[in-house]
Amino acid sequence: MSGSSAADGGVLGPRALGRALLARQHLLSRVSTEPAAMIEHLGGLQAQAAPQPPYLGLLARIDGFTPEPLSELIEQRRVVRIALQRGTIHLVTAADCLTLRPLLQPMLDQALRTTFGKRLVGLDMDSLAAEARTLVEQEPRTFQRLGAELAESRPDRDPAALAQAARCLLPLVQVPPRGLWGRGGPAAHTTAEAWLGRALDPAPSIDDLALRYLAAFGPATVADLQKWCGLSRLAPVLKRLAPGLLTFRDEHGRLLYDLPDAPRPDPDTPAPVRLVAPFDNLLLSHADRSRVLPEEYRPRVMTQNGIVLGSLLVDGLVAGSWQIAEERSGGSDEWTVTIRPFAPLDRADRRAAQDEAERVLAFAGGGAGTVRFVTD
Repeated sequence: MSGSSAADGGVLGPRALGRALLARQHLLSRVSTEPAAMIEHLGGLQAQAAPQPPYLGLLARIDGFTPEPLSELIEQRRVVRIALQRGTIHLVTAADCLTLRPLLQPMLDQALRTTFGKRLVGLDMDSLAAEARTLVEQEPRTFQRLGAELAESRPDRDPAALAQAARCLLPLVQVPPRGLWGRGGPAAHTTAEAWLGRALDPAPSIDDLALRYLAAFGPATVADLQKWCGLSRLAPVLKRLAPGLLTFRDEHGRLLYDLPDAPRPDPDTPAPVRLVAPFDNLLLSHADRSRVLPEEYRPRVMTQNGIVLGSLLVDGLVAGSWQIAEERSGGSDEWTVTIRPFAPLDRADRRAAQDEAERVLAFAGGGAGTVRFVTD
């Protein structure tokens, strides 16, 4: 489907939107690219569950990806882990850390007021930020340690609230070994400025943020953009950019914006079976996720306690969940991939899912391991 055919208000159905999203997420076909380039294109990878999801997210998208290059990027300070979109930890390039963090400050401020506001009433926030900066730049600290130290001079305050205030007020990055494949460690923090040796972007562009979102997740509504980043009142941004964009409607009549040259494959374009990582951007970046996630399956991959399971994609839609675990067997560790289809798979799709699981096993454990299909 060409973009020009629908540029004057044409309708894009869920299947057309799904194929466009999969193309931009590099889930229709893997590409050969550097991990940093993919991370930048995606606007970061959600990474609060350390360390597997970002690695598995790149594995699904990059041909020949291995864990060592990403771990090296973290150790070299070329990518960092920091709270960004929706207030969750993301793995982003150093440049995006310095640009996105100030853009998303209003969302972090609102989250702090909503969650901890009553426990912070009357607190001198400037003094708190200055003290927290001194502490974490002396030596990276966990939030537990930071909160306890901040509470020493504020004994009437909740240490957890103090630590979360510091998280909001300062651009705190998690330092290695947190996030390294096969190592890991506690989430210890210092400031982005200290870690990267550079200041935050003094004039980041919200327009650029919106355009980058469309490049990786469009076509999209204003609500979709806001869901992805956590900011509100972004309708004027897309309206301002509209002369340089194409516009469509979805099947409910909602206005969609898109980049003129972005891929919009034919809705009947074949979509390969894929194992999408836990907490993947694919499922978390739209107000209406139906382009890839049938509503009846949403509770089965997004749990009530905030966990987003790995997803099995079949014909471009979530059709099951999957998990990888390292288990002790016969005196040695063995990886197991468990796939839970939500409906019976035909022979070709089951074989393709088996192949994808074996690819994950080769990545995680050198090929040794077991693939299990489980019907709930």
